[in-house]
Amino acid sequence: MDDAEDMARRLLAGERAALARTITWAENADPRFAAALARIYPRVGRAWRVGVTGPPGAGKSSLVNTLIEKLRARDETVGVLAIDPSSPFTGGALLGDRIRMEERTTDPGVYIRSMATRASHGGLARAAVDALDVMDAFGFDWLLAETVGVGQTEYEIAGAADSVLVVLCPGAGDGIQAMKAGLLEVADVLVVNKSDLPGADQLADDLEESLQLRALSRQHRRRPAIVPVSAHTGAGFDALFAAIEAHRAELERGDLAALRHEKRVRQVRRVVGERLDEALFGPAGRTEQAVALLGKSRTPYDVAEELLGSILASTPRPRT
Repeated sequence: MDDAEDMARRLLAGERAALARTITWAENADPRFAAALARIYPRVGRAWRVGVTGPPGAGKSSLVNTLIEKLRARDETVGVLAIDPSSPFTGGALLGDRIRMEERTTDPGVYIRSMATRASHGGLARAAVDALDVMDAFGFDWLLAETVGVGQTEYEIAGAADSVLVVLCPGAGDGIQAMKAGLLEVADVLVVNKSDLPGADQLADDLEESLQLRALSRQHRRRPAIVPVSAHTGAGFDALFAAIEAHRAELERGDLAALRHEKRVRQVRRVVGERLDEALFGPAGRTEQAVALLGKSRTPYDVAEELLGSILASTPRPRT
């Protein structure tokens, strides 16, 4: 059995096998992962994390592939996390992004990891942040996280990335979908992909109008840039990188540390929630108690209140 301390040492020494194995520990909730993370955590925080999200069919995978190409041309290393939808029956995933990006896998400056969503309700797998932390500690300059593109549940990406790219394309009603889904709220850069197709200019105009209305209606954070690109031809990627780096510079001039700290607090809450769920409804949990209470015609809310009450009663209150 691999030792966490030895695994961390090998990872920090640049061993790809250790990188892959540590991410697998994170995916499987292996207890050795927490011990390994504690040893590599001082190296976390140097990479710039870019989330790529948006509706299905917008060309996110093609965009990520071109981003990799452009970053490597600048001699910067790239770690990619491709989140794939998993079967609700088997838990398995197609992992198609790895197939599409296969030409990149032989590049020593690129690492691509596919991950199934499994029980996650949103676009990010449960262990996505952990995997990004591991790749960050390994030493990549940029980290790209691509979501499954489930549309209205993509808000998780904002908690895992420094810069969020929302990718849309003409001809699919994406502008309206983005407004309804609230994707504009999480976007740092709005990317109009397939800009060589008819309707791209109209989509950009619609997004511009939407941003203007949003700014007039109430106070908002920084207004995202709108950048037309073509992942097929490579057009517009200089402007896209300029927009990403402008956003990065703005955050670094401001309070980047505080923003990242806030996201870490969200991660703590996620981990606590998972552990509580496992404790309550795992093999040694209180599922049978819940079933018995429901059998007495108690409502789900009544049962939840009783279970929570018993937990809180045995939990020491924090001192004020």
